[in-house]
Amino acid sequence: MKSSEIFNPTLREVPSEAEIVSHQLLLRGGFIRKTSGGVYSYLPLAFRVLKKIMNIVREEMDRAGGQEVLMPIIQPAELWQESGRWVVYGDEMFRLKDRHNRSFALGPTHEEIITTIVKQDVHSYRDLPLLLYQIQNKYRDEIRPRFGLMRGREFIMKDLYSFDMDEAGLDLSYKKMHEAYKRIFERMNLKYRVVEADSGAIGGNESHEFMVLASSGEAQIVYCDNCHYAANVEKAQCQAQEAVKAKSIVVKALEKIHTPGVRTVDDVMQKLAVPIESIAKTLIYWADGEYVGAVIRGDRELNEIKFKNILRCNELVIADEKQIREVLGISVGSLGPIGAKFKVYADQEIEFMDNFICGANEDGYHLINVNMSRDFVPETIADLRNAVKGDSCPVCSAELDTIRGIEVGHIFKLGTKYSEVMKASFLDNNGQEKPFIMGCYGIGVSRTMAAAVEQNHDENGIIWPIPIAPYQVIIVPVNTKKTEQMELAWSLYHQLLGLGLEVIIDDRDERAGVKFKDADLTGIPLRITIGPKALQEDKVELKKRWEKETVLVAIENIVEEINRILKQY
Repeated sequence: MKSSEIFNPTLREVPSEAEIVSHQLLLRGGFIRKTSGGVYSYLPLAFRVLKKIMNIVREEMDRAGGQEVLMPIIQPAELWQESGRWVVYGDEMFRLKDRHNRSFALGPTHEEIITTIVKQDVHSYRDLPLLLYQIQNKYRDEIRPRFGLMRGREFIMKDLYSFDMDEAGLDLSYKKMHEAYKRIFERMNLKYRVVEADSGAIGGNESHEFMVLASSGEAQIVYCDNCHYAANVEKAQCQAQEAVKAKSIVVKALEKIHTPGVRTVDDVMQKLAVPIESIAKTLIYWADGEYVGAVIRGDRELNEIKFKNILRCNELVIADEKQIREVLGISVGSLGPIGAKFKVYADQEIEFMDNFICGANEDGYHLINVNMSRDFVPETIADLRNAVKGDSCPVCSAELDTIRGIEVGHIFKLGTKYSEVMKASFLDNNGQEKPFIMGCYGIGVSRTMAAAVEQNHDENGIIWPIPIAPYQVIIVPVNTKKTEQMELAWSLYHQLLGLGLEVIIDDRDERAGVKFKDADLTGIPLRITIGPKALQEDKVELKKRWEKETVLVAIENIVEEINRILKQY
């Protein structure tokens, strides 16, 4: 392909809207253009990357026994009402009505439709297992679409659904997808980690996420190098460490003290000259029509996913200062669990705190010498907090570490969550009617492209992993007006094309520096530079995008060298 013919509108300046590296570089490199908030058009170079990702995914899905289908984006509300998710999915679902006032949704996912299809046409255990997948656009009305392709309203996704006759079959299908996903991300040359995860709105009783590791990742991963335990922070289990109580510790009398102007944990620390570990904070949430409180140690962060799962609620929203004042008549900083007018749930660490401090549910006052066993009884004592670096591993008790990642794949064991409520069943070998045992398995295709950039870039631009690069080689003649340089450039171009390689020849009448900057920005893995000095020695320059230095290679060897490098990937 000639550079002069490629639609690749690069930008020299970083767009002000772009907050993270992948968003900046995909815009600057001419890969994507914004259509509206969270919605992007993919230009030619991006579409080549996406097709390569999709091809790898297809090959591995087919290898694992999957069959490709294509389901509608517009889904009737009746199917979602039947599954019970029409309300549960909430405001993230795009909803619309047709001219007959019938309700529909733009598909955020396809469990309801695939279950209906199988329910209609699969009736015997002899037809199982069944693995059906598609690669298609999905739609979710994110409240704050941001970070380019990372969190959008429209995105490309691969979703596969498995149907089995029993749990053993589901285990096998799950294992097949687990191994297939590992092969997919390994083939893309991406560094990733598999972690335990929360199932969220999809449901099910077991799930794992595939995280591309990147310092800019929005998800925090907690992991153990000793036993290889790893989990998304939303799922990571925390162990309550029961303190070894010294003989001198005495449970003191509960006391209310005046703390005017004290509103935050930091204020309490300064006013009372106490460590943060001796303070308990109470957070108030609105959960499906009632206010509930969560009590955690002052230096901890509440895990809202864990809290929501314990409450089994659909809606969980933290209450603001105005709501708390109107409902309880006090300020946020004075909230506490003793005598609370709301249900209280305590993190398991609270049980092991002695003589701690909390709000008194009265403006300007706090309680000291609080002990849960004596002073209040929570609805539940549970793991409510985020795991942090240095916590004990829940498997082997070694010290946990943390790293950031980007979720690109998620696999779920659904069980009978959808098949039972939608009455999707088959006859087993005894003629008994049984619900299908289901799993679902997603990969964010467009998100994977962005994650690859987050993991592979430098100050000059993108460094595409070779298996998903838009082109493999770019040939840059320094001066297109020099016949000798152009003749060699075209000769090498046709030789490389003859080997089935993907090659660009930069035939533009531009300065060499401009060409080099564009080649680096767009991340083409291998660059051959044809310049006057090297030609005098019958050599060309070879630059690997992931290395700083260029090397001189004999003209007669360059095609073989390029082919050798690419065969390694």
